[in-house]
Amino acid sequence: MDQKAVPYRDGLFHVPPNWSRATNYGFRTFDPPMKPPSQNQRAHLALLATAFIWGLNYAISKYLLTGIFTPLQLIFLRLAGGVSCFYIFQKFFVHEKVARKDLILLALLGVLGFGLNQTLFYAGLAYTSPVDASILHVINPILVLIFSSFLIGEKVTLRKTGGIALGSSGALLLIFYSSGLSFSGNHALGNIMIIMNMVCYAIYLVLIKPLTGKYHTATILKWVSLFGFIFIIPFSIKPALEIHFSAISTNTWLLVLYVIVMNTFIAYFLVNYALERVMPSVVSYYTYLQPFIAAAASVTVGSGTITWTKILAALLIFSGVALVNSGSKKETLKEVPERS
Repeated sequence: MDQKAVPYRDGLFHVPPNWSRATNYGFRTFDPPMKPPSQNQRAHLALLATAFIWGLNYAISKYLLTGIFTPLQLIFLRLAGGVSCFYIFQKFFVHEKVARKDLILLALLGVLGFGLNQTLFYAGLAYTSPVDASILHVINPILVLIFSSFLIGEKVTLRKTGGIALGSSGALLLIFYSSGLSFSGNHALGNIMIIMNMVCYAIYLVLIKPLTGKYHTATILKWVSLFGFIFIIPFSIKPALEIHFSAISTNTWLLVLYVIVMNTFIAYFLVNYALERVMPSVVSYYTYLQPFIAAAASVTVGSGTITWTKILAALLIFSGVALVNSGSKKETLKEVPERS
């Protein structure tokens, strides 16, 4: 008799708990346990969530910078809150120390990934538009691929190049269809800052890669965010003291909370989690999803519409994702032990 189907009679047979009754036939059939997602799949899910979080950030940050906070005020609030979140999490859930020799690298990563990266982003966004910023962020995967090939020896393959070409064409089609890239007036200064922001973040993604296999994500981010916060304190403490806290509405504080908890704590946590399992170029590729997510969000709230151009752009972006991911299983790092 097939071991997967035996007559069901209560009291006659010992039936394992993961067997289920087949309807109307008096048989119990074995339901094999669902296979959990691989570490590679979990890394891509983490990156997808990060792209969604950061895709919403353009409009939220632009709103906060429009007569409510200055760039230095917002970066002070973001890093002060982010450092607190990382410190509390690491204090209670991860008991780990870092080697003194790694503190120099962690300090450099703090300056690049938190201090300069985020300061340049907010300063640039104050002068330019969310559309221009999202256009320029499309260069991030290209920069990461270039830096990672030189600094950590990541292979530049035809598949990755093709995926980047598809993704960038889709992202640019989506954004240029709505508005062109401007380099006039203050836009020029803002866009140059956004480009510098992307250079800093690209180097950060590449240099932090070796540490992700050595320390827990919480440990890395606690030190990196702390060094980044220390770096910006001399420039931001005076503007921060000028914030009129009582004049800020509850809804505005909720948006600030999103920037701190979602955009900083959770998003950076997910990025580092993914970096343990896939290469930096794969991580950076999800930048291409951010303009699409921003457009989808505008449709959801009724401020945008679905057009054939946007559908074509989405197909190009997701085709590029599929092409990059088609060989990512071969390039996935060896299984990383899940840390408690």
